[in-house]
Order: sequence, then structure tokens, then C-alpha cells
Amino acid sequence: MKRSEINEALRWAEALLEKSNIRLPRFAYWGMEEWRAHRDELSTIRTVMQGWDITDFGSGDFRHIGAVLFTVRNGSLTAPGVGSPYAEKYILLREGQRLPSHYHASKTEDIINRNGGVMTMRLFNKLPEDGVDYESDVDVWSDGLKMTVKAGEPFDVTRGNSVRLTPYMYHIFGAKEGAGDLVVGEVSAVNDDNTDNYFAEPVSRFADIEEDEPIYHPLCNEYDKLY
Repeated sequence: MKRSEINEALRWAEALLEKSNIRLPRFAYWGMEEWRAHRDELSTIRTVMQGWDITDFGSGDFRHIGAVLFTVRNGSLTAPGVGSPYAEKYILLREGQRLPSHYHASKTEDIINRNGGVMTMRLFNKLPEDGVDYESDVDVWSDGLKMTVKAGEPFDVTRGNSVRLTPYMYHIFGAKEGAGDLVVGEVSAVNDDNTDNYFAEPVSRFADIEEDEPIYHPLCNEYDKLY
């Protein structure tokens, strides 16, 4: 992805959150000068990777496969006691944009339609030996109510509702075409994006960046640029 594309996505995300009456922690709005002024105070933020995260998952097609994310709070699987004992994120999706198929081995997460459009989701079980089970129904909880959905069959999650994704459950979700841009919330166990994402599509977790203009806000996987 080009830095200009990332910067444009950041400005779009800030506007969408403002329109939704959602404010992020103060460091979300720092420019590079402010980040550098605070760089000696960032040990926890760097360790648990709080902050902005923009990725096309290596697809080269950010408009359709990608997301803008912001990790509000998080802990660490490798440094117990650092940060919080749980994670919270916002996931911002343009209409028609989605995340690739993946599961987590460690993390249980509630994925919540916070505002905007309609979240559409598809679920699959994991085969015992590995890979995606395209046949068996999936049992899943939604706000205390148990649902059974057919493997890969799209279903809609409207504003205020959520779906609980448990370990080894493959999931795909995005902003339904024709229903507008979407603000998704995630409340979960501690999140580790470096070790706990298992993809069923040929993608990568973080984007390669082509530097064609100055950084607007640094991303959570590039805080080393502050030093």
C-alpha cells in the first residue's frame, strides 16, 4: 500500500468515528512530532500494539479486502501483566469491504455492529486435521442466544447486535454492499496479531508500505520509525 492511501484511509476513519460520536484515546490524534515527543513513555503502547492498524492483508485490493483498525486497549501473551487482561478494537469498513477468512487459536472475541451499515458474516468450522470444513453447520452465540448457521452461508448482523467467535472458528465479515460504511467493535481476550492469525486465503497480516508522502499517524507495527 502507498503511504498516501494509508493517510487517506486514516482521515476517512477519523471522520467516520466523529460522525458516529466515537472518540479515541488522545494518542490516536498525535502527529509524528507529538509521537516523538512522547517516545520515552510508549513502552506499554508499543509492547501491546495499541493504535492504528491499516492493512490490505497483502491483497493489493484494499477497497475490497482490508480494514482500518484501532486497538484501544490490549495486553500481551508474552509479557504477562503488561497492559490490560483483555483487548478492545474498532474495525472500520467501507461498504463492500471485508476481512479475509481466518481463525484464532487463542482468542475468543465478540464482534459487534456498533454503528453505520449492516455487518455480513460467514462462518466455518475447522477440520480436525486442518483446513476449512465446508459442510458442517456452525453453532455460535449471539448476545446470549445460540444460533446454528450453515457453513459459509452469509447472515446479517444489524446495529447493536454481536457474534461471539471462539477459537478455531473460521470467520469472514465485512460491510454489506448497499448498506453503507460500518463501525465494528471487538471485545476479546488478549490479542496477538503476530502469532494468532491463521488464514485460509493467501494473505499476510500487515501491508508492505511504499513511502510516497509523510506519515500522518504511525501504525501499530511501525513504532520503530519514532526512533
